[in-house]
Amino acid sequence: MNRPSAEGIRRQPPCEGAGKRALVTGLHGFTGHYMARELAAAGYRVFGIVRSGDAPHADVFKADLGDRARLAAVSGEVAPDVVVHLAGMSFVADGDAERMYRVNLAGTRNLLEALAGGAHKPSCVLLASSANVYGNASVPVIDENVAPAPANDYAVSKLALEYMARLWMDRLPIVIVRPFNYTGVGQGEQFLLPKIVAHFRKGARRIELGNLAIARDFSDVRTVAHSYRRLLAAAPAGQVFNVCSGRSYSLGSVIDTMGDIAGYRIDVHVNPAHVRANDVLTLAGNNAALAAAIGTVEPIPLVETLRWMYQA
Repeated sequence: MNRPSAEGIRRQPPCEGAGKRALVTGLHGFTGHYMARELAAAGYRVFGIVRSGDAPHADVFKADLGDRARLAAVSGEVAPDVVVHLAGMSFVADGDAERMYRVNLAGTRNLLEALAGGAHKPSCVLLASSANVYGNASVPVIDENVAPAPANDYAVSKLALEYMARLWMDRLPIVIVRPFNYTGVGQGEQFLLPKIVAHFRKGARRIELGNLAIARDFSDVRTVAHSYRRLLAAAPAGQVFNVCSGRSYSLGSVIDTMGDIAGYRIDVHVNPAHVRANDVLTLAGNNAALAAAIGTVEPIPLVETLRWMYQA
């Protein structure tokens, strides 16, 4: 089975991306960092779009997803062969719903308009949606045929993105991914697993968490980036894919695993302020469609991911 190394992203055959240009939106984000490494290792020249901060070199462009003219200019200058659209608001509990729709939906439309209007058409445009679109599904394992039932504004914005993208599929080879939860070194502590790992790294004796009944299908960010790259190469246009490990982990099991790694037990306090009424309780994915499109990808075990984060 084809598995990315837990110690780092395995170098891919340089022929895959040799002479090709990859454009990654949200390059300075958590996933963008690993996506750039994965693509560069496969031989692509990686260009990026960032919203703020100083561009470190000529291949990184500052552009807001709301600026249609700027996006068109960047797309024309880069003339990408493949595109990975990661930019957007990714924190479910973000309170600015208006901005979430503006960025995740309208911003994505602006990007597709820019790509479709260029003289050079990419061979694949990968759009990151989210497994949150499934909501509280009534089946134990979710495949792509499960009807979406979004339970929060973030999920609604992502599902709307998917429907909007279908308006462009006659002009662009679009692939949509629905990643389940994933984590790794560099993810912000507002997310659940980095928060837990950070407490253990500090030697904290107490942690406040929300709903302990939550169970999630967690993947390693390096596995996710690896899967995205292989989808770009396969270019199964017009399709939607779950990106997941196929297994869910309860919050309690994560706490126990981190206790084993750190060598001590932590006192868990449930804070009602962290419990959201519309929380999706269980998300576990079926990745058979992904495996059929790109071949089997063996996930990095969660214990290895947690140890990597703890020792970073």
